[in-house]
Amino acid sequence: MASKQKQIVSMFDNIAKDYDKANHLLSLGIDISWRIDACKRAYKALQSTPNKTPNKAESNAENKPASKIASKVASKAEQNPPTQNLKIADIACGTGDMLLQWHTQASRQNLIIDTLIGIDPSKEMLKIAKQKIQKKLQSSKSPKVLIKVGEAKNLSMLEKESVDILSISYGLRNVLEYERALSEFWRVLKPSGVLVVLDFFKKPNPSLLDRFVGIYTRTILPFVGWAISRNYEAYKYLPDSMDSFVSPQKLAQDLQSLGFKQVQIKGYSANISHLVLGVKGKL
Repeated sequence: MASKQKQIVSMFDNIAKDYDKANHLLSLGIDISWRIDACKRAYKALQSTPNKTPNKAESNAENKPASKIASKVASKAEQNPPTQNLKIADIACGTGDMLLQWHTQASRQNLIIDTLIGIDPSKEMLKIAKQKIQKKLQSSKSPKVLIKVGEAKNLSMLEKESVDILSISYGLRNVLEYERALSEFWRVLKPSGVLVVLDFFKKPNPSLLDRFVGIYTRTILPFVGWAISRNYEAYKYLPDSMDSFVSPQKLAQDLQSLGFKQVQIKGYSANISHLVLGVKGKL
């Protein structure tokens, strides 16, 4: 199993420099909309959970005597959920697209991210992630960004109950020790923290459209991928990895068994891709 996992990592090292180009071309760019929606849903789930850190305006209001100004602050706080100094980890972060999307969507919702952490076993993918992040997150208000080499099954660089949101986008099906990864996700999430899994899942009962998509991924996609990256096997791997993965329903069941609450499944673009989201409950 370890040898096969190394082969998968090596494959991503080999296609890293052309990965973004191929990914957006093969998905016609719609993968961006999937990431945006996943971020929005995660932030909504996080803000709906109790015991979140209040913003400075609310904290100051609590320490002042009642006044018209304090009342206005309190009223505004009720309309707008508290700003939080969030810590977000993106596992199998690849070239950093999801990390950047977390920042973009937080900015649009006036949420403050204190730290973004990107973890991936592919050093070549992480090189590109660092370049993109250095280029796009140059503001003094940008969060602290940590990029680390690591695997989903062993997140020893993250402390227990240390992150508010943990995401893994199009990477969980590449993790051979799936159960160990889920246990690690549970360990590092804070109580009421949100887990976000975006992926191409196995389809036990494929529809007619699913069958057409399957034909595309098995016949056309590998050749287009080869034309861009000169690596046919890497893009032939995609449909194979989907077939050996779990269904979104199975992942949802496994998360519930671990103790995740409010588990939801969302299909995108006629169920080509799925989001599975869960909130860490208190055992």
